[in-house]
Amino acid sequence: MTDSPSAAAKQFVAVDVHYRDEGGARAAMVAARDRRFATITSTRIATVPVVAPYQPGEFYLRELPPLRAVIPASGDLGLVIVDGYVDLDPDGRPGLGAHVHGEWHVPVVGVAKTAFRSATHAARVFRGRSSRPLFVTAAGMTMTDATRLVSEMSGQFRVPDALRLADRLARDLPAR
Repeated sequence: MTDSPSAAAKQFVAVDVHYRDEGGARAAMVAARDRRFATITSTRIATVPVVAPYQPGEFYLRELPPLRAVIPASGDLGLVIVDGYVDLDPDGRPGLGAHVHGEWHVPVVGVAKTAFRSATHAARVFRGRSSRPLFVTAAGMTMTDATRLVSEMSGQFRVPDALRLADRLARDLPAR
């Protein structure tokens, strides 16, 4: 998958949310101008003091408010990579990524580190030397393109560097 000239003007973001022990959540966004996230162009962090309680199957109710605080609303947004699933089963039960896709109207790729029992449709992507797969789902692009994108994202480890950085920033850890 290559970036077209029109895609070069787009902003691609990877996001993550961390729930704080003292309450609330801290969200992080890592942005690049290329789909591989070879060069990070900016980051954004926001703390949301109150979040909805966890409800099985409705995780998006907790995640969307912090993500709204970091995902740019500008028209140059071209792709969002979320730590999680786009849809939760082969019938399309919406997960976090589906709600992000519905709100920002751009392609969304879900990259989950653990299997979700009903997400039997998720593509398994092996990166680096890991024997453990990532579970990839997508909205607004084909699964073939989504798996290729995740396979080609920068970083030599199982989790792409952009998602690792978003996770560290959300946890308020040094970027390394």
